[in-house]
Amino acid sequence: MFAFLHGKLADATPTHVVVDCSGVGYSVFIPLSSYDKLPPKGGEVKLLTHHHVVAHEGTQQLFGFVTPDEREMFLLLISISGIGPKLGLNILSSTSIAALRSAIASGDVKTLCALRGVGKKTAERLVVELRDKISSGTGFTGKGATVSVADQKLSDAILALVSLGYKQMDAYKAVLAAAKKLGPSAGVEQLVRASLGNA
Repeated sequence: MFAFLHGKLADATPTHVVVDCSGVGYSVFIPLSSYDKLPPKGGEVKLLTHHHVVAHEGTQQLFGFVTPDEREMFLLLISISGIGPKLGLNILSSTSIAALRSAIASGDVKTLCALRGVGKKTAERLVVELRDKISSGTGFTGKGATVSVADQKLSDAILALVSLGYKQMDAYKAVLAAAKKLGPSAGVEQLVRASLGNA
């Protein structure tokens, strides 16, 4: 799994970049929110990544994000049935994370339906499946690039499960369940041990 890419920005469009890491060019899909934060071409860039594998198609894709909030929201979005990586990026590209978070938390289906590629049923699923996570702050902080200690512990626990062979989203769901059960004082090791029974 790729956790991040750090190198020179070789090429960039609003939806796709190429990052040169020691002579190897990585093709990465990005949301518009990340594009706005990129350095000039040739500049140093660091992208947090999600490595998406479609086993039955035999395809692999890299998705990149400048801030932890963007990646966390993307992972929340693609955890919902019917929302794949492409639609997840479209949603992130259609609005700000703060506005998306607000619409989901308030159950504003009309605003969500206005997002590119989102119909009424998908908007309703967004509200039903994500409102509690977003309202409680479990999903992400909504504070730009700032990552709290709690968020870092969740990320570390997720990475630990992935390293043990679990799928990204299975690990993500298991760690969130463990965190909810154990509370904010739980450490990474406790989260991982509790998650092993949920993943």
